[in-house]
Amino acid sequence: MNTWIAGARPRTLPAAIAPVLIGTSLINSDGRDINWVNALLALGVSLLLQIAVNYSNDYSDGIRGTDEARVGPVRLVASGLKSATSVKNAAILSYLFAAICGLFLSIRTSPFLILVGALAIIAGWTYTGGKKPYGYQGFGEVSVFIFFGLVATMGSYFAQSQEISWKAFLLAIPMGALSCTILGLNNLRDRPKDEMVGKKTLAVRLGDANARILLILFLLISFVASVAASVITPWALIVLATAPFYYLLIRGITGGALGARLIPLLGKAGELQLLTALLITLALMITKV
Repeated sequence: MNTWIAGARPRTLPAAIAPVLIGTSLINSDGRDINWVNALLALGVSLLLQIAVNYSNDYSDGIRGTDEARVGPVRLVASGLKSATSVKNAAILSYLFAAICGLFLSIRTSPFLILVGALAIIAGWTYTGGKKPYGYQGFGEVSVFIFFGLVATMGSYFAQSQEISWKAFLLAIPMGALSCTILGLNNLRDRPKDEMVGKKTLAVRLGDANARILLILFLLISFVASVAASVITPWALIVLATAPFYYLLIRGITGGALGARLIPLLGKAGELQLLTALLITLALMITKV
């Protein structure tokens, strides 16, 4: 069981929790009551999709041989800890459970969520799976921004209100940008190996120096959008407390860390995303129209 837990990459799960916290707490600042059943279903969808993506990436990269001799989290298939078939089945089951949660949520809210969920599952599988995985062509950050930023945050708000709001869109930007930072750091860490095996991530396409500039841009977008949330509630200025964390990340990125030395930065980026979400959630929860 510990092996399966490690393969699910629990350190990536805050990226699934953070946008749901924000999307749900925005309901409170709108002066409405939170529907906790819908909130839990939205959280279940987000967490299960993240786990499913982690397993499906492990399977697809493993059978392609692109996960051999990598640093970072355990790879179940590449390391031989689990068979490719069992990891594929774990991914399918995770997608299935996410779909079930999504179906219940759509029954309670809107059939529109069925379409959104189907697109999210397709995007998750084809990131590294299928004949032409888009993650191998440098489009991973685009997908992550859309699904773990915009869709996760705005979808969590929609599950409560059945409305699309500019406020939810604004709050989705830092979540998407920080998710892109996490993925970008991961791809920067793996860039030499990915280049050797023909995996053309954005870090490979841009090269080391430009990939680092893009990471800094993601962080700046996140910080500016987080501060801009003060137009929703002045309490959101509490996110200014995260400035030292952004500084440490930017200093680490510009310091030229390579390979395993980037792993601590990945951890810090995940912690920053969760901290940002918690601070914005706090600001929204103490605000009521």
